Amino acid sequence: MKYGYYPGCSLEKNARAYHESALVVAKRLGIEFEETPDWNCCGATEYFAINALAGYALVGRNLALAARQKLNGQGNQLVAPCSACFLNLSKTDHYMAESPELAEKVNSALAAGGLSYEPGSVRVRHLLDVIVDDIGYMTVAEQVRKPLYGLRVAPYYGCLVVRPDYQHIHDEPEYPLCMDGLLKVLGAEVVDYPVKTHCCGGHMTQISEETALEMIRRLLKSAADYRADVIVTLCPMCQLNLDAYQEQVNKHFGADYHIPVLYFTQLMGLAFGASPKEVGIGKEFVDARPALAKIQEEPPQNAKQKRSRPPKGALPMPSMLSHHKGGGQ
Repeated sequence: MKYGYYPGCSLEKNARAYHESALVVAKRLGIEFEETPDWNCCGATEYFAINALAGYALVGRNLALAARQKLNGQGNQLVAPCSACFLNLSKTDHYMAESPELAEKVNSALAAGGLSYEPGSVRVRHLLDVIVDDIGYMTVAEQVRKPLYGLRVAPYYGCLVVRPDYQHIHDEPEYPLCMDGLLKVLGAEVVDYPVKTHCCGGHMTQISEETALEMIRRLLKSAADYRADVIVTLCPMCQLNLDAYQEQVNKHFGADYHIPVLYFTQLMGLAFGASPKEVGIGKEFVDARPALAKIQEEPPQNAKQKRSRPPKGALPMPSMLSHHKGGGQ
């Protein structure tokens, strides 16, 4: 299966471990990526607030380049592992389709570089969506060589992928379950994580550090309350905030959190038998090795998923049955 691939700026720098592990996982699952040639920054989250038209044109250029790729009849599907990139690419395509006036202005800007983009000609996909819906849980399970038995994981989606969800990927935007299911297939024990779609603060660390640290603290506290060994995410900004600012949170609040924050592709790679180095383990600020050392060779005796009583003071959240197909297409 061949897809266009838009790594974005983060995956070439601070989120390099995400890029490396994504390629390892893709190879094991038979996914072939072709990077969009001459791609540019998506503008992150702030640029649209400064100059909306320039923001849409910036992203529109990437869509126009992706539309030229013509990949094996896959309908010009473009995979963006970064949640901010995924959102910007998706919303630009959506709003250009919704507003002919915006599409005309964007294409007028793109014409200066000899480009144009027809809304809807590229289907933007998040990497998690591709793995769950195109590949499916069963195929993933077939690749598991070293199950993550005994590892308690808190699945953290962040806010950019689940909302506004232009493509209706998630059956429940406030409490999605597709990554939960994927992590269970890997053998991990998935804990209830009520704040799984709460915002990490984004770039708030550069605007109001006190506000940002409180937002990060809430996420760390919930993971600690539910005795998670590791927080698993799919967004470079979320990973950076929870990982790099954990020490500042501890100092500011007098806390003592030491919860490693990894990408879901890193855990997939480990479960597939890849070495920690291959999937970028060791590049995180909070050392993940003590947590990963908890992985057992045999499933725990209580592996029948007996639901445990949540800790006192933890935010309650009713469990929901997943309607996510996860079986491939």
